[in-house]
Amino acid sequence: MTDYPLSPELSAFVARTLDFNSPDSTINGLRIGYSAMCRAFTPARPAGISVNDELVGQVPVRQYRPTSTPPANGWPSVVYLHGGGWVVGDLDSHDFITAELASRLNAVVIAVDYRLAPEHPFPAAFDDCLAVWRGVQASAPSRQLDPQRMAIAGDSAGGNLAAAVCLALRDAGQAQPVLQALIYPGLGGDDELPSRTECADAPLLSASDVHCYHTLYLPGSAKPPAYAMPLQATDLRGLAPAFIAVAQFDPLRDDGVEFSERLRNAGVAVDFHPGHGLVHGCLRARGMAPEVDLLYEKLLTQLRRYLNGL
Repeated sequence: MTDYPLSPELSAFVARTLDFNSPDSTINGLRIGYSAMCRAFTPARPAGISVNDELVGQVPVRQYRPTSTPPANGWPSVVYLHGGGWVVGDLDSHDFITAELASRLNAVVIAVDYRLAPEHPFPAAFDDCLAVWRGVQASAPSRQLDPQRMAIAGDSAGGNLAAAVCLALRDAGQAQPVLQALIYPGLGGDDELPSRTECADAPLLSASDVHCYHTLYLPGSAKPPAYAMPLQATDLRGLAPAFIAVAQFDPLRDDGVEFSERLRNAGVAVDFHPGHGLVHGCLRARGMAPEVDLLYEKLLTQLRRYLNGL
């Protein structure tokens, strides 16, 4: 096994994460184990945030809203898409970041409980996320949201879905989010990318894990469409400005690197964070490892900048 030079703090986080085992190797067993791990890393929600679950169209969402008086033009907002390889994860699994973002940004955060593979392969998750974005945009005034200050964000598979939503909106001639924030996204990069072999057995996500998740999300697809794997898109012009953060020790690292380069070449503003010392899935280590706290500060800075029109 490759030796990955993680900090002592991040090594401790990885060890604690790996302590959680699935009861069996079925998809349901995988979800049970993942949910148990997530609960262990979910702190109490910050004060000053009200939370309610609802439907946007047919899709369950969870809305995190500051309890203070809304700005005159409505709240800025972030639609957040959780990670989990399109196979695991739900509204509870990423409560640790969605509640924090609402509090730290003084914004409304809407988390999306999109349908999961393999029961619902592509395009189900993509369709759900796009429907929620359009539904929230359309109902912004009644939600006390500013439709001109909406961002989209996601980690891992959620980063994939956020990028795909931006592509679909662009193709439909609809307004882009003010920012697309993609955290260690899986974007369908080529298996020959260096990170696939350099980080083949990386902690918390291996190259074989990536392959398994792709197979469940895209069964029997020889060449995936761009809305499934955004690196397949031939034209990236006209997309939202991007904050892209990768993890150094992650087989998906070079997906984010390549997407950043291609966006810049297409004239899109990109703020790129190389994630030195990070591993896939490290967002849960907020407050435990300084390199993860740095990632949060970069993410929050970019979201504030674009949500507030700075």
